[in-house]
Amino acid sequence: MLDFLDFSFLDILDVVLVTVLLYYIYKLLKGTVAINIFIGITIIFLIWKITQALEMEMLSGILGTLIGGGVIALIIVFQQEIRKFLLMLGTTNFTSKRNFLKQLKFLKSEAEIETDVDTLVNACETMGRSKTGALIVLERGQSLEFVKVTGDSMNVEINQPILESIFFKNSPLHDGAVIISNNIIVATRVVLPLSNKDLPTRFGLRHRAAVGITEKTDALCLVVSEETGKISYIKDGDFVLFDSTFSLVETLKSDLT
Repeated sequence: MLDFLDFSFLDILDVVLVTVLLYYIYKLLKGTVAINIFIGITIIFLIWKITQALEMEMLSGILGTLIGGGVIALIIVFQQEIRKFLLMLGTTNFTSKRNFLKQLKFLKSEAEIETDVDTLVNACETMGRSKTGALIVLERGQSLEFVKVTGDSMNVEINQPILESIFFKNSPLHDGAVIISNNIIVATRVVLPLSNKDLPTRFGLRHRAAVGITEKTDALCLVVSEETGKISYIKDGDFVLFDSTFSLVETLKSDLT
């Protein structure tokens, strides 16, 4: 009964690989309703493995049947998340050590730089008052390298005057999206994939592009409407409602942690 306590190198490697896989799945589902389902499934799976190790045949048999028969149901429930996960793997350049390690952010020894959400929202408010259209993408766990290459590279820390000057209507950089990663503007004039959703006619290409990139990745988007000056916040392909500027700031800070 205690044979399972005899660990070999392959057992340790197996545990490490499973941990990495679970970490990526958690990052993918964090902030969505599906995270609760994932936690529940993980708990059931752990109980199943424990009952197997303790040779509790009846309980382990029931749990094994539930897990085995629920695979198809899980694919249906998590189809969007599975698509995002496969896209993340497909857009990771494993031939580049630097890019690969960038994907494994939890291995970094240095602390990540916190995005200056207050400055970001203040800039959007100012652009909204002047009816200046803007599309800002905030990179999170998944790499946006596949869209960054469509624009111009930049390496500038976030500040309000720079953001406003980028989206100024006579600026050569105002077309397309800006991508921000760890408080740094890393790309401008980025072309984003458009969503196929049936959006109301009041939403233009900026909103459709914001929905598109958040459907395919875990990125967050802020859109300032050129027609109304209103700020929209998009996450997981949906519009997030907020009551005030303070509410938007708090929501963004929560989603970026």
